[in-house]
Amino acid sequence: MFAASCLLTEDQFLCSICLDVFTDPVSTPCGHNFCKACISEHWDRNVQSECPNCKEVFNIKPELRVNTFISEMAAQFRESAQQKATSSSCSEQQVVKPGEVPCDVCTGTRLKALKSCLVCLESYCETHLEPHLTRAGLKKHQLIDPEENLESRMCVKHDKLLELFCQTDQVCVCMHCTYSEHKTHDVVPLKEGYEGKKAELRKTEAEIQLMIQKRRLKIQEMNRSVELSKEEADREIADGVQVFTALKESVERSQAELMDTIKEKQRETEEQAEGFIKELEQEVSELKKRSSEVEQLSRSEDQLHLLQSFTSLNAAPPTKNWTEVRVRPSYEGTVRRAVTQLEETLSKQMKKLLEVQLKRLQQSEVEVTLDPDTASPYLILSGKQVKHVDVKNNLPDNPERFDLGPCVLAKQSFSSGIFYYEVQVKGKTQWVLGVARESIDRKGNITLTPQNGYWTIWLWNENEYEACAGPPVRLSLKSQPEKVGVFVDYEEGLVSFYDVDAAALIYSFTGCCFKEKLYPFFSPCDNDGGKNSAPLIISPVNHTE
Repeated sequence: MFAASCLLTEDQFLCSICLDVFTDPVSTPCGHNFCKACISEHWDRNVQSECPNCKEVFNIKPELRVNTFISEMAAQFRESAQQKATSSSCSEQQVVKPGEVPCDVCTGTRLKALKSCLVCLESYCETHLEPHLTRAGLKKHQLIDPEENLESRMCVKHDKLLELFCQTDQVCVCMHCTYSEHKTHDVVPLKEGYEGKKAELRKTEAEIQLMIQKRRLKIQEMNRSVELSKEEADREIADGVQVFTALKESVERSQAELMDTIKEKQRETEEQAEGFIKELEQEVSELKKRSSEVEQLSRSEDQLHLLQSFTSLNAAPPTKNWTEVRVRPSYEGTVRRAVTQLEETLSKQMKKLLEVQLKRLQQSEVEVTLDPDTASPYLILSGKQVKHVDVKNNLPDNPERFDLGPCVLAKQSFSSGIFYYEVQVKGKTQWVLGVARESIDRKGNITLTPQNGYWTIWLWNENEYEACAGPPVRLSLKSQPEKVGVFVDYEEGLVSFYDVDAAALIYSFTGCCFKEKLYPFFSPCDNDGGKNSAPLIISPVNHTE
């Protein structure tokens, strides 16, 4: 009979209900075999008595008797399979090595455990793990990768399995803990806590990767800034060479000083960029290290290990907010300042130089339009023109509007980078131009100073010019500008005004600290009985040579 059973396969001795080797096998009238307990329980749960395999319905529940032939065959098959597994286990499986988890069931030569059971609190090699893979009752047990210290999964106070997670105290607890010190706490199943922490780890990993990406982009931006800085420095050097090579020996010293100034600023820029890049690379390194720790923990399938290790995970490394950090010096005016002392000798060269610089600044031209919602009721706007009238217009007094001062802002605002625009002031005896920050006071009498958020220049008495600084700075101009160019470098803190036709610098506010949006600011001033009736006109830049 044993020889005959060897010709049969394991599937022929498995109950189709419990999927285990038959125990007390019985046959139904339709010829199918099941464990007696399995088919009895199946029929007890259902109204009709039917075969689970062929679905034949029996009007009267059949009387079941153990099929002794199949029972003996199943017993011999089980014994044969166990003998075969035992005889080959030591040769096919690995003997436990130092540092590995041994099988708790093996006697004599102990084999390496493949899994640990959280219900039985034992570890099993391949042979002794078999019941957990085939028997219906044991299949429900939770298996994990081999764990040597399974006692750590037991509550030290109640000696019960840690199967719950207290979200209030962020610790793993047993069922008895929920009746004592964790009675009123928010307690969830271990799996739910595990999934929650797993989700947090995934979110943390995504945030870290985003931070790394931002810093890599910032490194690229800074490298590009250094390149642009060098290009601008090279242009400045070329301009300087063009000016000073036309001079005699008396100006050679000035030429060298100019070169040194530009190169020193470039060197400082590179050193600053290198310092920032080093900090960024250090942050990337720390973030990658943390990413590795988070990734390693997030891959763990061990719920308890993940939850217990989560709170001990290193805190996120301190990082700097790099959003507003820039490396891009401005060389505007460097050559001009170097040759001021040689004004008489270099007048022609200076004229040409400023023309070149202004053309470069004009490449930063932006679109500027007037915002009627900010215009004083005493102003008339027509396209890109604005002028003062004596009769007050009936306009809503919204918070953005100037109520007394004849002022208006542009619709456009700027919070980074460089920008340039030009305004025609021809025919006017008074005007104010410049930029203003967003939070300026627009009601009542206003004082135009940088402290109040205004960076402006003022023509106030036909040919009297003044920079509205604190205190005001009188300006001496060789000619009366008909078109004024306004240039702003937000990061450099620079606001410069140019006489466009004369290619001459009028005035520069330097060392400004901008933290808000900047708006172009315009005031045509009072029409002065018609003497100052000409409008301010925002003009397009003439890029022709």
